[in-house]
Amino acid sequence: MKIKMNLKITLITFLLAFTFLGCKKENTFSDYKYNDKPEVLACNGLNSKLYQEALYSFEDDILNYYGKAKPNTSLVQAYSQLLRNSIYGRLKFEDVISEHTVKVFEVLKNEDDLWDANNTKSHLNYSSNIIKCISNNMQDKSLKTTFDALISTNSLSPKLFGTPLMSKYRTALNDKYLATYIALDLYYSKLFDIDLSKVNFDEPEPLDFNVIPQKSDTSAQTN
Repeated sequence: MKIKMNLKITLITFLLAFTFLGCKKENTFSDYKYNDKPEVLACNGLNSKLYQEALYSFEDDILNYYGKAKPNTSLVQAYSQLLRNSIYGRLKFEDVISEHTVKVFEVLKNEDDLWDANNTKSHLNYSSNIIKCISNNMQDKSLKTTFDALISTNSLSPKLFGTPLMSKYRTALNDKYLATYIALDLYYSKLFDIDLSKVNFDEPEPLDFNVIPQKSDTSAQTN
């Protein structure tokens, strides 16, 4: 009877510790801005709330960045530009990233099995649970077939999958699993190569070209 009681106490202690650790991991990030947005991932064992924050912060970043040159830029146009520029290394991520996204990225760094230091094609771990979740739920059948084939042959890379992806970038608007892959592999993964401590988030005030500079008054010079 005493042994059973001890076992019961041990089991309860273990479950409480497990629950505490799980909650601690889930709540390591508290600065959520997109709680009102629709959920994007529905896979067991993932910190879905954090990945949702990462996706929406990424989408805001690219929309704001490409909207500077073209104010009426839509999200689908921003995806098109981001894919092309990221895949071919023509994007200065320090010009795109927001301060909030940096905060999200610092937490993403600590996500279990998300990153792979030995992956020479990307910092992303292509065997991670999030990649399995994305693969299982990708809506476009042809993209899914290509995605799975590249993973199975250990050939997945931003460039190889990016080629078919560029012709179907509109899919990311409705398929948030695909959009999450884009955010992780073509955006957040690239941030490892940037010294984020040197990024200046203080935007200069825009110049008003309608204001004529005033000439300095030199008529009252002292003798």
